[in-house]
Amino acid sequence: MRCLPIKAARAAVQGFAVAALLSFPVVAQDADHPAGEKLKVACDLGFAPFCFKTASGEVTGFTYDFADAIAKKLGRPGVEVTDANFSAIFAGMFSKRYEMIPAPTNITSERAAQMLFSEPYMPTGLGFLVKKGSKIASLEELKGKALTVNNGSISDKWLTDNEAKYGFTIQRYNKNADAVQAVMIGRAFANVADVPVSRYVATQTPAAEVAFVLDSGRNFGIAFRKEDTAFRAQVEQAVECLKSDGTLAKIHEKWFGVAPDAASSTSKVYPGTGAPDFEGYDATERKAACK
Repeated sequence: MRCLPIKAARAAVQGFAVAALLSFPVVAQDADHPAGEKLKVACDLGFAPFCFKTASGEVTGFTYDFADAIAKKLGRPGVEVTDANFSAIFAGMFSKRYEMIPAPTNITSERAAQMLFSEPYMPTGLGFLVKKGSKIASLEELKGKALTVNNGSISDKWLTDNEAKYGFTIQRYNKNADAVQAVMIGRAFANVADVPVSRYVATQTPAAEVAFVLDSGRNFGIAFRKEDTAFRAQVEQAVECLKSDGTLAKIHEKWFGVAPDAASSTSKVYPGTGAPDFEGYDATERKAACK
């Protein structure tokens, strides 16, 4: 049998190792991301259709299904969900109460300066939910009206930034369900939330409708601690595989009733790692190796 020279043998072994890494997802092994334990995530329970409890107390929703699918791709045995009000959700991640935040989180420059983001996974904007029959033709019509919002959300920031400009008042709630209820019982005129949330609530609440949509041009991304570059890369590979094999589209259709647009961030696989044009983005070329 012909033997390979030592250098050639080493090269062959290294080549095999690289091929193996390209063929299978890398599973996290460090103390913060234990491979044999459930993937620890956070979401604001009660924020349907993303994360909420059924009548029997089970956690469900788009975010739960998405996180569970990611866990499977990583080889983790399911997900462990921490209920966190959005106003405190980032602090919990920074203190390592959970590994990442797959809950709907707008990618913004301010947030990207403090944390890492995955590539976008869903487009969004602001939806204005009102009692059926109420109308909003323009933002100027909000003058003198009370608007409700989930405390600490991107919708809260928009309202805060534009309160003086448009002359409305703000009522803040720790749960968006409570903010919606305030509108339904007449305590406020409209609830402002991410468009997918507002549209879903309208399908579940016969007395409500989305009267106005403000296109923000933003997308949701998964949030990570700044130092978690390797873990983010592993999760992003899983997300890209879920996009490529149609799993994410099926989850979207399950919760929103329609398949995502083929050109949307729910379907598109982005180059590099992270959110393009934001701090923390790594433009290094790579290709997701999906099982």
